Amino acid sequence: MNVRPPIIAVLGHIDHGKTTLLDYIRKTNTASREKGGITQAVGAYEIEHNGKQLTFIDTPGHEAFSVMRGRGASAADIAILIVAADDGVKPQTKEALEHIKGAGIPYIVAINKIDLGAADVEKTKQELLQAGVYMEGMGGDVPYHPISAKTGEGVNELLNLVILASEMEELTYDPEKHGRGIILTSSRDPRRGVTVGVIVKEGVLHKGDDIFTQTVFGKAKILQNSEGNMIEEVNAGLPALVFGFKELPKAGEMWNTEKPPAETQPVQAPREAPDEEITKAILKANEAGSLEALEEFVKKNAEGKIAIVKSDVGDIHESDIKHAEGMGAIVIGFGTKIDKGAKNLAEGRHITILSAPVIYELGDKIEEYIGVMAKEITGDLLIKATFGKKDGQQVVGGEVVKGTVKNQQSFIIVQDENKIGSGRILNLQSKREDVAEAVEGQEVGILAEADIDIKVGSRLVFEK
Repeated sequence: MNVRPPIIAVLGHIDHGKTTLLDYIRKTNTASREKGGITQAVGAYEIEHNGKQLTFIDTPGHEAFSVMRGRGASAADIAILIVAADDGVKPQTKEALEHIKGAGIPYIVAINKIDLGAADVEKTKQELLQAGVYMEGMGGDVPYHPISAKTGEGVNELLNLVILASEMEELTYDPEKHGRGIILTSSRDPRRGVTVGVIVKEGVLHKGDDIFTQTVFGKAKILQNSEGNMIEEVNAGLPALVFGFKELPKAGEMWNTEKPPAETQPVQAPREAPDEEITKAILKANEAGSLEALEEFVKKNAEGKIAIVKSDVGDIHESDIKHAEGMGAIVIGFGTKIDKGAKNLAEGRHITILSAPVIYELGDKIEEYIGVMAKEITGDLLIKATFGKKDGQQVVGGEVVKGTVKNQQSFIIVQDENKIGSGRILNLQSKREDVAEAVEGQEVGILAEADIDIKVGSRLVFEK
């Protein structure tokens, strides 16, 4: 039996310093490159401290990623619960603690941001005690250490505690055994196909090995370590990228290089047809774990007003817009790119795309969209031209894309599905003649007053 590196999950509330801590340890600058400052997908990194190998799993901090944080804890041998000394215990801190206890693994508390003037370590310790964390010297045996992930103060001591905890766990593996582990991430790379992030928990994963999960089969045609170097094998306790799957495995699935006995594969239950009054949505995300988190986020935050009819990994393409048009659906994208053809087609066919690189920004857009859709819309006008403004009044031209638009009617201004202003029609014309109203498909000119400038591409939405 060989000794293997411990796998450590770093968990805690958003902005409490998880990624900054790993940055300091790895001497990199990942945090500044993170979209919105939060980690969006589970990443695994190898480091060395005092001659000992350690594998860290960096788990997302926002509440939308509860499922992914839980997966990180289940993949780990040891956890670090990080709490900011200036902010204390938060709901996601307690949720992370539940994941750790549910996984049944030992953990260490890192009280971070002690470099800040507002830091109060003693208050934070009392809040942790109230949350059921019984630390050393406070009636319990949970190790802790004050740190500054920014300056590095206390980080070496924290890593020493991690090594001590791992030695007490006596982590070993048999190099003769078949490789077995957990799928952390899976995505589609435009050039290399399906890219799968794995952790090896037992045995050794060799280049060329067949890999089986409950849902898909793959082959380790190419292996890369966390630094991007090509490797021939991956020992237990280490992460790797695997290339050779034809289909996406599910994040969180167990994998094995030993072929399982033939058995009936699970069949995904078909989605129920949504109520006609509910907005249908096609979901797209950059990788499988993020897609899973997006599905949970939409279900939780859409208040039953959005039904998911299709979800997939990858960027938003013209085919997604065509599917959305056929289904009468909107498209919600998280961490994905929108290709030019898809954007043009969506604009031409009036298909709504809600997209953002950060989950809470996307949540704001969904909330705004639901708020607009909750009101009975009588008319929708797409602005195609502007002709000047004076004294708060503006002349614009556009097409009625839905319902009816009436003279003297008030409207809200919507840009990228966000309400950005409001106004009122002062005069309505069609074919250069004053009209009382205009209907769907009719082009109009409008003299309007509004609290912001109306721009090409904006929509004027009229409510009952």
